[in-house]
Amino acid sequence: MAIKENQLKLYNSLTRKKESFEPINSPHVGMYVCGPTVYGDAHLGHARPAVAFDLVFRYLKHLGYKVRYVRNITDVGHLENDADSGEDKIAKKARLEELEPMEIAQYYSDRYMDNMDALNVLRPSIQPRASGHIIEQMEMVKKILDNGFAYKSNGSVYFDVVKYNKEHHYGKLSGRNIEDTLENTRELDGQSEKHDNVDFAIWKNASPEHIMRWNSPWGSGFPGWHMECSAMSSKYLGETFDIHGGGMDLRFPHHESEIAQSVAANGKEPVKYWMHNNMVTINGQKMGKSLGNFIILDDFFSGNHELLQQAFEPMTIRFFMLQAHYRSNVDFSNDALIAAKKGFDKLMKAEETLDKLNPQDVTESAFDVNEWINNCYSALDDDFNSPVLISYLFDAVKFINSVNDAKVAINIESLDLLKKYFRTFVFDILGLRKDEAVSGDSELSAKLLGLMLKIRHEAKLNKDWATADNIRNKLTEMGIIIKDTKDGAVWEIV
Repeated sequence: MAIKENQLKLYNSLTRKKESFEPINSPHVGMYVCGPTVYGDAHLGHARPAVAFDLVFRYLKHLGYKVRYVRNITDVGHLENDADSGEDKIAKKARLEELEPMEIAQYYSDRYMDNMDALNVLRPSIQPRASGHIIEQMEMVKKILDNGFAYKSNGSVYFDVVKYNKEHHYGKLSGRNIEDTLENTRELDGQSEKHDNVDFAIWKNASPEHIMRWNSPWGSGFPGWHMECSAMSSKYLGETFDIHGGGMDLRFPHHESEIAQSVAANGKEPVKYWMHNNMVTINGQKMGKSLGNFIILDDFFSGNHELLQQAFEPMTIRFFMLQAHYRSNVDFSNDALIAAKKGFDKLMKAEETLDKLNPQDVTESAFDVNEWINNCYSALDDDFNSPVLISYLFDAVKFINSVNDAKVAINIESLDLLKKYFRTFVFDILGLRKDEAVSGDSELSAKLLGLMLKIRHEAKLNKDWATADNIRNKLTEMGIIIKDTKDGAVWEIV
């Protein structure tokens, strides 16, 4: 399909409005999305940006663009509370588990990729790790120092936000001004090293107990968290590229600091379109590790969590995400997931019904397929509006069922178009996968397994080890292996 000109519009977080998408060096598109910090299992909040930008990736490719999609893995430099002090998140996990930090990073990055595969999230073109690009980060620190926008202090290097703001606007992405930021920034350990509260580390001196460290011109240390994305995006996509995505919570300070670093180093704006997905919430609060209210994806797949009424297949989770626009909140509830499951199954049943339909020799079909196709594209062209697209898909489902019930007729030309584009929108663009649709019997089996795991979990809480072991042994005899982890239990069929 040829690239659609002047049709696709993206909401740009920098300008806070929709803009016509005009990529540099069309038809090539560069897209960078902030990936996870790999120190724990992926939860529902991690699935949100992965699914949201997978839709962007799929649709751009469908339109005919050649997309280089870069999604990073943070395995060093991300300190607790997103601050310039404290312990490295991965190093802390390694210390608690008595493992090497890279063992932790490898283990959880592998599990993250397994979860993304289950959700049918396409692998990015490049998935670089922060620890593999220390040289590039040091080179960018040098450039920022040489250009006068950073200073050295006790073996660390800090970005001089106040000086930068005199020539540029620090805060334009998040809508903040530097005076408010300076006034509200809390005091941190090591604050005396900084000229101002708002300055942030682009290279941090490592304390004696810090495990992950590299030699640099400024001493033994490690790069600041924000530096990795600036260095890796410019390495793989150039000093200016098309789309930068990530969660809404990254706009400040992470993405704001990325802009400042790149402008200070290269003298130009790094990104044309900033896109931010909104959060997954539970009882109105962001779901995340820091709040302790998260549910890992494996628990959704197994049903082994006190907040879950049953197990939910990966495609139910994906469909649940896509039912909301990427810039809207998604609020978790069992009822919402159960409804998503029913909706997904209806789509899959309609897709199967398509091949059973008998076309009739009629001049016009009761359903204008060409208009429907244009409506579906219009929804996607309007900032990837997946919920509107899904509503049009269910219009088609209603028509497919009516044809199947012989209430209305469709001719062969319209039926061929409907088959092609229904499957294109459902499978190729939304990324759904019909092998996850289950029949009534298999759905009942999944519910029963989830119930058994809940009973076993309650037995363990009550120290009823005999019951817990008996359930595990019976499931093993049925070919279902239960593996206990610190975060609960996971299962697999052998």
